[in-house]
Amino acid sequence: MKIVFMGTPDFSVPTLESLIASRHEVAAVVTQPDKPKGRGKEIHMTPVKETALRHGIPVYQPARAREASFVEEMRALEPDVMVVIAFGQILSRELLDVPRYGCVNIHASLLPKYRGAAPIQWAVINGDRETGITTMMMDTEMDTGDMLEKKVIALDERETGGSLFDRLSLLGGELILSTLDKLEAGTLVPEKQDHEKATYVKKISKSMGDIDWTMDAAAIERLIRGLNPWPSAYTRLNGRMLKIWQAQVLEGCQEGAVPGQILEAAGSTLTVQTGNGILKIEELQLEGKKRMDTAAFLRGFPVEAGARMERSE
Repeated sequence: MKIVFMGTPDFSVPTLESLIASRHEVAAVVTQPDKPKGRGKEIHMTPVKETALRHGIPVYQPARAREASFVEEMRALEPDVMVVIAFGQILSRELLDVPRYGCVNIHASLLPKYRGAAPIQWAVINGDRETGITTMMMDTEMDTGDMLEKKVIALDERETGGSLFDRLSLLGGELILSTLDKLEAGTLVPEKQDHEKATYVKKISKSMGDIDWTMDAAAIERLIRGLNPWPSAYTRLNGRMLKIWQAQVLEGCQEGAVPGQILEAAGSTLTVQTGNGILKIEELQLEGKKRMDTAAFLRGFPVEAGARMERSE
């Protein structure tokens, strides 16, 4: 089939690569406009654009994909199907009607659960045992179209937002080939979503990483994993920001201790009282320093039992 691919971030790249390597023709790639990044505000191409140019595929970067002029450009390409994954714009009905077989979206959750922008991190934060990829026919609202195929995976007990991102990214590249084959053959049976069971997840923000030590230790540990590598979970210790990258939940509590209080800080052990349970910190990073394990951290930054970890707010 002749495909127009629409995507923007790293997550979209394995799907694009999978389509390029398949029997299908990727006639064009559509991605978000280049944006300035970093302190120098240098203009950076999106990961999808970099991939497309490397393979010699024409790239379109509309500021608004709803514009009539862009819709006409896509119509002139006469695509059989549009494949959309993490593009970043809502598509108009006029654009959705351009391809012969419609627009297929790849979403990183088992719909109708976790519609929205950050299903991967929330699956970890909420302690889900499984998640997956759903392919669906697109409509004019966010993640509400008829479902086509699903692929389910189990979450590891040490799963992070980053590791799940990588796994689901690759899975999307595998599932889309199956979906396109069945779509072309006419063997797919679209399934309507049960909108009453739909859940929506909000975008991830940096402020979410500010650890509330009154939470349960298990919830804090999941937050740490879900926000790893971005934006990361953090706290303040002796007036300095401290990122926490890995931790373990211990049962029980110390009588008289308050949430955020350090219970033990010696050798390779750093434990903190939470609202329910104890958090044993295994890997952390003081502002301006490298990530390190607890033993290395305590050798260079002695901490006394009884000190408090506090929110940044």
